Formats: sequence, C-alpha cells, structure tokens
Amino acid sequence: MTLLLLTNPIWHTLCNIYEVAVRSDTTRVVIEKEKEEMENVKVIIWGLGAMGSGMADMLLKKKGVDIVGAVGRGAKVGKSMYDYIQTPRGDRPDVIIGTPEEVIRKGAADVVLTCTDSFTKTAFDRLKFVLEQGINVVSSAEEMAYPQAQSPEEAKELDRIAKENGVSILGTGINPGLIMDLLVVLWTGCCEEVESITARRVNSLSPFGPAVMTEQGIGITKEEFEEGVRTGHLSGHVGFHESIHMIADAIGWKVDKVETAMNPIMTEVDRKSLHGFAKAGNVAGCAMKGYGYVDGEMKIEMDHPQQIEPEQVGIQTGDYVIIKGTPNVNMVNSPEIPGGIGTIAMCVNMIPHVINARPGLYTMIDLPVPRAIMGDMRDLICEEAKIVK
Repeated sequence: MTLLLLTNPIWHTLCNIYEVAVRSDTTRVVIEKEKEEMENVKVIIWGLGAMGSGMADMLLKKKGVDIVGAVGRGAKVGKSMYDYIQTPRGDRPDVIIGTPEEVIRKGAADVVLTCTDSFTKTAFDRLKFVLEQGINVVSSAEEMAYPQAQSPEEAKELDRIAKENGVSILGTGINPGLIMDLLVVLWTGCCEEVESITARRVNSLSPFGPAVMTEQGIGITKEEFEEGVRTGHLSGHVGFHESIHMIADAIGWKVDKVETAMNPIMTEVDRKSLHGFAKAGNVAGCAMKGYGYVDGEMKIEMDHPQQIEPEQVGIQTGDYVIIKGTPNVNMVNSPEIPGGIGTIAMCVNMIPHVINARPGLYTMIDLPVPRAIMGDMRDLICEEAKIVK
C-alpha cells in the first residue's frame, strides 16, 4: 500500500481511493488501493508539422504511453508517421497516417493531441469531431488556451459537447498557456495586493513551422507587412486576448477592453531558420504589444517582440514577469524558454490532467499545475477515467 497526500479535488472524486482522515476541506490523507496493471495511455496525434512531430518524438521517449494513430492530409496520408519525425521506428509497430474518419474512432485512444490551427473558430469542427467520438483533447491552438475571451459561444458549445460525451478538452502551449499567463497568475499568489502587471517575452521564432512564419510575416517587405496588418491577414502573436483575460479572471479583475499593436522587426542581414527566411531589408519578426484595461485603467501590459534567429543580431532572449504590488515581483529568466520544445512539453505533460478531469472544457487555471513526467505515465492516471482499459 502507498501513502499519498492528495490536494486536488478532482483526484478525490475520480481516483480509486480509501479515505483515512480529513484534515481540511482540500487536504486528505488517503491510502490508494494498489492498481492492477493498466493499459498504456493511448494517444493519437492530429497534425505532424513542427509541433505534432515534436510531440510524437517526446512521447516515444516516455514510459507507459503508446502512439496508436496519426492524422494528416494530402501526400502524408498512407505514409508512415516515422517518415515525418526524428525518432527511428526500430522494432515499434508502424503508425500509418490516415484521415480523421479512419483514425479517430470511439474507443481508439485516451486522448487526441490536435496541432492544426491557431484560432478557436477554425479549429472548432475538428475539436467537435474528436469530442463526439468520446475521446479527450489537448489542443495547441493558441486561442483555445482561453477560448471564452474571443469565442464565448464556441467555448460554451465545446464545453457542452465534452460533457455530453463524457470527456475533457484543454488548450495549452508555452504562450499562451504558461509564460505570459499561468506563470503570472502563480506569482500573484505571493501578493497581498496587485496594482499592475507586465509580462514580457523576447523570443525566437526559429523552432516554429511554416504556419507561424506566415502569421508573423517572416520574409515579406515592410509595405507588405503594413498592408497585412491593415487588412487583418497578418495575425502576429495569437494569444494576448486569451492571456489578459486568463490573468484577470484568475485574480478577480473585470477587463473593460483589450488593445493590441503590431510592428515589423526589420533585418539588416539575411536570416534563415528551418522554416523561415528573411533577406536583408525584409521582415524578420514582429513586435507585439497588448494592453488590458480594468475600470478604464491599463492594468495588464503584454510586451512580445519575436523574430527568427535573434542571436544572429545580438538580441538576448528572455522571459519576464513584473508585478507592481505588495510585495513587488520581478522575475527574469534568460535566455527564453524555447517556444518549440516548450509547447511540445506542455501539451504532452498535461495529458494525465486532462484524462483525469471531469468532463468539460478546461483552461490552465482550472487544472493542476503542469509538471514533467519522468516516470511511467500510467502512475498519474486514475484508472476510472481511462478510456482504453
């Protein structure tokens, strides 16, 4: 028998436990009944671009988890997943890329990692399809980190569909999902009062795929960038609305409005990353600003310059949380946490929390804090919540 200290009410409800004593409303000492051997956690990956393929590589390093399906499109369909990731197949069973209808079926997996979109509205039909198959979802779509911020009707519908089908859905990543929102919320936990918040992330876009290069305007001219901003064809960083509303809702502020600004970062030298290229004189990145107003006063500031190969021109990357309050907080992490591996790890490491959660739509302020999975993933799974027994 193993003595555990559990503090999350979701675990109290879902885990197969015997209560010994109640110490408070949220902390109980319990003895967990020894579990019989559990099936490995079964995962399907939808989208094998830079993020999806990275998640596959990470999962293949972990114990107690199997990739049982991969969804792609075009020329990828019918080919091996191992043709699109770094990890050799070895003696593992092959995973053939298929269409959503072929791969995502009831009972096929415990969770689907969707890595196809940035926006809630464009991701909605895919997410709905997975939920209706009775499978949990972790989405890397930036707006899904806090979909109620800009797509409240879609958020309500996803919550309804998830509950109707007995599964859970979460959007997460490095940003939004951790650096400029959840991490900020964590630091407010040591404050008696908060007067204002600044979240700053100076980062490299080099790890990201073609979709992000297009969203940021990498490689185009200044005039094309300005036209893209004017017409709305360039999105720049996706997530300021989500991060600002997540922080405000978490600490009890009511946001009046959110304003954003977007300017090009020009390069004086040729810069090349895996999926992007900017010749001298063209756009190598995007400087984004976001402002959240509470009772007419700017309370939350987001500062986010990002570009490909910043080190090439002497730019030091980093993550910063500055809180004016009681006490003040000034957190500095430099260089930045890399966006690629950070997003990959956040999505994979949240798998147990999503499987264990009660049915519904969740955000990062609703579930237990993310943590690395260094042991067997099955040890973190409540057996009653698992789909593939």
